[in-house]
Amino acid sequence: MELKKDVVQVFGPAEENIPCMDNALRASDEITFGGAKVEVIDVGGHTLNHIAYYFPNEKSAFVGDSIFSLGCGRMFEGSPKQFWSSLQRLRDLPDDTTIYCAHEYTEANARFAMSVEPGNPELVKRVEEIKAKRARKEPTVPSLIGEEKATNPFLRGDVSAEIRNNVGATSEEDGSSIFHKIRKAKDNF
Repeated sequence: MELKKDVVQVFGPAEENIPCMDNALRASDEITFGGAKVEVIDVGGHTLNHIAYYFPNEKSAFVGDSIFSLGCGRMFEGSPKQFWSSLQRLRDLPDDTTIYCAHEYTEANARFAMSVEPGNPELVKRVEEIKAKRARKEPTVPSLIGEEKATNPFLRGDVSAEIRNNVGATSEEDGSSIFHKIRKAKDNF
């Protein structure tokens, strides 16, 4: 209610009961925000009706808790299949898309990523860059989706035999099953 004291518009997922919501959004909706075109992406999985905002002309996306630098959100309400489909939609964005996530968990995520894919040279290089940034007290977010495709284990289970092996998945399992094993491994890390 505090937001409504100022003249602001509240946007959110149509399926959620958000007090004072002015604009109920669904996947594939297009809106204009600050003069910019915005595409709404369904990123359910962390929560059932989670959405992200993709600004194609600005090459940026605000993804909430769906994906983090080297990680993804916990699966509170969604299913592995739903969350995996959401991560695939984000993975399909152009490599030069800047991803703005909701939290700075990169150092912890890097430790987990290295535990499941230590043989990934791009990940090893990125972890060293993260350590250097944090030593200088610099943020590690936002990131580029291209970096995430190359180093984020939650986007790589279906393409990395090393990750599959380290989480007990086989090449015959589908992406959502592999994702679920990665998520469970991170939950217990």
